[in-house]
Amino acid sequence: MATTLLDIARELNVAAATVSRALNDHPAISDATREAVKQVAKRMNYQPNKIASSLRSGKSKIIGVIIPSAEINFFGSVIHGIEKIASRNDYNVIIYQSNELYELEKKAVQTFLRSRVDGVLASISKETINLKHYADLKTKGVPLVLFDRANDALGVPAVVVNDYQGAFNATRHLIEQGCSRIAHIGGQQHVTNFNQRLRGYIDALNVHNIAVNDDLIVYGKVSIESGRECMKQLLSGKPDAVFAVEDFTALGAMQAIKEAGARIPEDIAIIGFANEMFSEYLTPSLSTVNQHTVRMGEEAASLFFDLLHKKISLKAPPRKLTLEPEVICRQSSIKSLLANP
Repeated sequence: MATTLLDIARELNVAAATVSRALNDHPAISDATREAVKQVAKRMNYQPNKIASSLRSGKSKIIGVIIPSAEINFFGSVIHGIEKIASRNDYNVIIYQSNELYELEKKAVQTFLRSRVDGVLASISKETINLKHYADLKTKGVPLVLFDRANDALGVPAVVVNDYQGAFNATRHLIEQGCSRIAHIGGQQHVTNFNQRLRGYIDALNVHNIAVNDDLIVYGKVSIESGRECMKQLLSGKPDAVFAVEDFTALGAMQAIKEAGARIPEDIAIIGFANEMFSEYLTPSLSTVNQHTVRMGEEAASLFFDLLHKKISLKAPPRKLTLEPEVICRQSSIKSLLANP
């Protein structure tokens, strides 16, 4: 059986309340008593009852985190950043995967409420349009912070990347490689991130006096298979480059390009978005956009603790931190290397 405070108290012939205060370094307890209690607790392998402690403090010391997919390295890196800050504040993290489904996302919120988490950090699923379940968190006074996929209508703090600028810079990079028929494989346009990437792509073409060709823009479901099918549609338009909305889409597009007998980057250059772990190890290696995922997680968790400790006024406009993306140029897009080996 687990050792209790009462067991330690009996061993030392003191009150259980004295043991509790000694273990919590209460100033009313003498140094000698405090040291004696801690030595006995260690010898008897005493483990604090965190549930009971949480009930007394009114805090569960748990953060609920909702991610769209555990299969994507992007979200794993964000969680790494969240857990780093949570651990520093003696908090634990529970992760719920929505699988990009609205119903599962609602279930996650309900589960977290039943678990009495102290707050929720979330990235909205691609399927979600109705945000009532997130609004309910606010109504119940549960701190909510969004990361990566946010929605300003909720009026909560968020950490995002500058998707528009990342897309603009990625498209500009392809233009600098001498490409002029640049295609775009987009994602679902109700998702703010994907819409901003489309805007960045279009504006980069306009700034460089390249006509936007609607035949070179297709929309997929953001997956390897979708990327492959979209690329097959685009090949008839003879693009010399592709900006894919994210790396899994880019991977599918690369497969379709190779299956068609075209060369990367000689015939078609390609760049993705997100800097997934696999992108560096493809042949050729995939150019992409780094979203600074670990820092995103750290900043999101820090915003939560600012809310928790009331460092952010609930009456103030919600704080939104925008991280600046970084284009990572690899073999799949650098045509200049072919001319200057």
